[in-house]
Amino acid sequence: MKGSLRELCCTVQRNCHISDARHGTDYGLCTYLLKMREFYRWENGLDYGAALTNESVGEWLTERERLWDSLSEDDFAPLPFEGESIDPFDVERVNARLDPYGLVYSAGYGSKSKPLFFLGYLERREEPGGATVWVAGRELARDLMAPAAMCQGDHIFIRRESFRRLLWERLENWRWHRPDNAMGRAFTYYDFEDDLERALDEMVEKELDVVLLHEQGEYQAGRALGEVWNRMLSDLGHSPAELMARALRDHLADCQVTLPSLIEREDRASIHFFVGGITGMRKKLFPSLITAYESWHREGDWEPLISAARAGREHWQRLAMGLLRLYREQPDRARVEIASLLEANPL
Repeated sequence: MKGSLRELCCTVQRNCHISDARHGTDYGLCTYLLKMREFYRWENGLDYGAALTNESVGEWLTERERLWDSLSEDDFAPLPFEGESIDPFDVERVNARLDPYGLVYSAGYGSKSKPLFFLGYLERREEPGGATVWVAGRELARDLMAPAAMCQGDHIFIRRESFRRLLWERLENWRWHRPDNAMGRAFTYYDFEDDLERALDEMVEKELDVVLLHEQGEYQAGRALGEVWNRMLSDLGHSPAELMARALRDHLADCQVTLPSLIEREDRASIHFFVGGITGMRKKLFPSLITAYESWHREGDWEPLISAARAGREHWQRLAMGLLRLYREQPDRARVEIASLLEANPL
């Protein structure tokens, strides 16, 4: 399959470039430049510690933006596979063809309705309950945006390489000022000072479980909310209401599965990591969780976290139903009404 694999990789990567060409301006300038530096490092196979020169990255960035300009009006290409042409969003059919070769493929939509694609080597596939979980290792094609995991219907895709890079980025950001915060406390459980690569491997292996727990919560939330939720997100695209609705669903998933599971295990390292990842809109909507975490950290009492998960489960479920009701009853005003409802109901 060598020739076919090369052609498949090129086609998937081209589709990634088309998506990036359409959505590269979705990010603020600082975020965009950081993502481009990370993408440059991945594309050139550079170690995390390899020094990057402004000149080399700048030349690459100019060429990449020129490529995007040439592709921005193109359609996504069907995937070639041994004489067949497969729709790039027909994930089940593509993976059925790739299964004998130890590969895994994913296509879906992320924040602001951005199409996301990746192709990588399959490490394992399992069915822990309801959804099929695909864990990918080394990636052969990817977008500028590379989420560590995605839940798509009955399938959960976990991306080990992307998660490892995410941890590296968070470590680098934390090292600038080394604040005493949740993410910094999570890093203290691993020997990053003396053995960076081993510490990264150990943290990836452990905290991938937090990623999986969240996606299992997403799967449960998806079954409860139905396909109308995805249609709503699509219609809310590129608006504060979309970002807030996504944050709400994240909280619902975590209060149903992630947080109760970590509390039951009394997994302190993963609690720090989990809370350290709650930023931006998620933090704004759920300040009581941060308060509960700080109380738990100071006192060692699990009750504040238990109460936060219980209250959150009820609160976010009720609000999610309220969003769907607004969307059904006032589709033309959904963006305004949904944003207003969520702004008025943080927890």
